[in-house]
Amino acid sequence: MVAGFTILLFTLLLIGLPVAFSLGMGGVAGIFAFMGGTSEALTQVPLIGYQSIDDFVLTAVPLYILMSQILLEGKVGSNLFELANKWLRHLPGGLGIATIIACAIFAAITGSSVACAVTIGAIAIPEMLKRGYDRPIVLGSVAAGGTLGILIPPSIPMILYSAITDESVGKLFMSGVVPGALLTIMFIIIMVVRCSHLEREAAAPMSERMAELRKAFWGLLLPVLVVGGIYTGIFTPTEAASIGTIYSLIITMLVYRTLKLSNLPKILMDTIKTTCMIFAIMIGANLFGFVLTVLNAPQALTEAVIGMTNSKWVVFLVINVLLLFLGTILESVSIIFITLPILFPLITSVGFDPIWFNVVMALNLEMALITPPVGMNLFVLQGISPDSKMTDIVKGVMPFAGAIAVEIFILCLFPELATWLPSVVK
Repeated sequence: MVAGFTILLFTLLLIGLPVAFSLGMGGVAGIFAFMGGTSEALTQVPLIGYQSIDDFVLTAVPLYILMSQILLEGKVGSNLFELANKWLRHLPGGLGIATIIACAIFAAITGSSVACAVTIGAIAIPEMLKRGYDRPIVLGSVAAGGTLGILIPPSIPMILYSAITDESVGKLFMSGVVPGALLTIMFIIIMVVRCSHLEREAAAPMSERMAELRKAFWGLLLPVLVVGGIYTGIFTPTEAASIGTIYSLIITMLVYRTLKLSNLPKILMDTIKTTCMIFAIMIGANLFGFVLTVLNAPQALTEAVIGMTNSKWVVFLVINVLLLFLGTILESVSIIFITLPILFPLITSVGFDPIWFNVVMALNLEMALITPPVGMNLFVLQGISPDSKMTDIVKGVMPFAGAIAVEIFILCLFPELATWLPSVVK
């Protein structure tokens, strides 16, 4: 019976129905079929829908989206890129390193991979191509750098993970700091190796470096304010989102003067669209998950897997293959809502730390963002660089996807990379 509803879900997805409606229709059909086949059974639908988003933690989602939209329209990313360029361009592959660093900083500000790729890519791609960088590695660095947005806190997928599993948002955020820094270093190493043959640029004078640092200071202060405030306990992640949003408005409208009141309607509309998309997927996933719960699918899956193998690493390998497969056809939010309610009982029953698994899942979602055929960052890049072929983009992201796979392996050997900081910072 579970297999039948799974087939129904993928059939709806394959014919092009949006993910939220595919999940919702499958859930409504299951509720109708397994709760008496009467109209009274359908009264569960609005109740489940309301309960899906009746969580105070989710208040942070639209706030972080709004903050990223403000920073995107306010062109704060361009200041960060110029700062990184001035300080790093004299190194081997210096402009590529600057691109990765700018992506990492912007990721720590917005928590959005798409916003990061769009903002930094629009500036970095033409500059790198003009200086002789190979097009595939240019595109790959921006696509992969954008994925850091869901690993380096604040991270919207981590907030959704918390809403589903009831894990602490603060601990989930902290778990991504060290792995995020490690992955940034791995991306930089790739850029140095692939671009070391290019002629180095002259180092910028210290006066220019300091001028760019003063210019970008207010943007650099934002992650310190948001993430530092959470880690020091000054405010909660949700309060941090509201404070970060207000601060973003202040610096873009009053300090940089790159944002006008006339820009706000578009910003608010884009925020509403993205938020509604996420919450619609959440409601649909909860309707579908309700049916799976009625059928005892999570418990049955856990018992079946444990019955087949005693090795938790075999289970882990199967989960990673599943997430990679889903990443080729779905975007990250959908994967979280479809798989996590089923996988979470399984990973806890075989002894994995849920905080550690949060990072592993984020890394899998990062790989999904740059994996064809529907890796979101691939299409974002083609949109901002229409002269680029999809084959060049895919070719460019392969080394970075390999680095993500290597980091997952490293986390298996050293899980403390993800669990140490949440355990020591209260």
